Amino acid sequence: MNNTLTTEDHSRDAAHLTHIYPVVSRRARGVSVGINLNPNNACNWACAYCQVPDLQLGAAPPIDLDLLETELRGFLAQVTTDEWMELHAPPEARRINDIAFSGNGEPTTARDFDRIVQRVLAVRAKFPAMATTKTVLITNGSQAHQPHVLRGLRRMAEANGEVWFKIDSATREGRRAINGTDAPLQRASANLRAAASACRTLVQTCVFGRDGQTPSEAELDAYVAFLQKEIEQETPLKGVLLYGLARPSLQPGAERLHRLDDEWIQGLAARIEQATGLPVEAHA
Repeated sequence: MNNTLTTEDHSRDAAHLTHIYPVVSRRARGVSVGINLNPNNACNWACAYCQVPDLQLGAAPPIDLDLLETELRGFLAQVTTDEWMELHAPPEARRINDIAFSGNGEPTTARDFDRIVQRVLAVRAKFPAMATTKTVLITNGSQAHQPHVLRGLRRMAEANGEVWFKIDSATREGRRAINGTDAPLQRASANLRAAASACRTLVQTCVFGRDGQTPSEAELDAYVAFLQKEIEQETPLKGVLLYGLARPSLQPGAERLHRLDDEWIQGLAARIEQATGLPVEAHA
């Protein structure tokens, strides 16, 4: 694998495995052990900022649970050593922060998601160094109403689990332009409540500029109002993860997107905190 991991390179083949890959995450501030359930590069959304090459519309393929378990066990045996950290991680990131269901598409489209979670947690339990490590699901939330997904989330909740639930826009036009989906916001709201009721959940939001413009006030107002409504409805959210573009998009129209500066993002974070009372972690 590559000798030194960086926040700018989240290559899924860094470990030359089918389902397991390590990254250094800005949000994790350490090494994240990624679990890729979409090696076919298929997703049910098409986000404008996605870094997956050759992205296609679809779902995760059938997962060989034995292969995934073997890869994870072998990789954790390496990554939990000082030697691996010294060779592959920068000094400021020589710690395992989490095991994250992420990868090259929406992980909850895997039809055996609950069984996969069970296998992953069983492997994790065999490594004492992982006892306090988080298990994270990074998701667009579109499948959070499915019974097998909720079963997986409840299992995660028993093992220091956390859901990062994508809400990039609270308007129909914004969700179509940013996420390539026409799924109604009402469904996102219901799924957010379902996820948050099953497992500790944070809203995850990517912000960026397009065609030289920052997000409109109408978009920002709708987004903040959405969060306020969730708080009023007592959705048990734990916070917001706000982040900008760290790596270039590999999707059509990528040349139209640009990073927002830290001052703008921190300003939005303060606005969200003031309006909702939720803690916001922001990364430009």
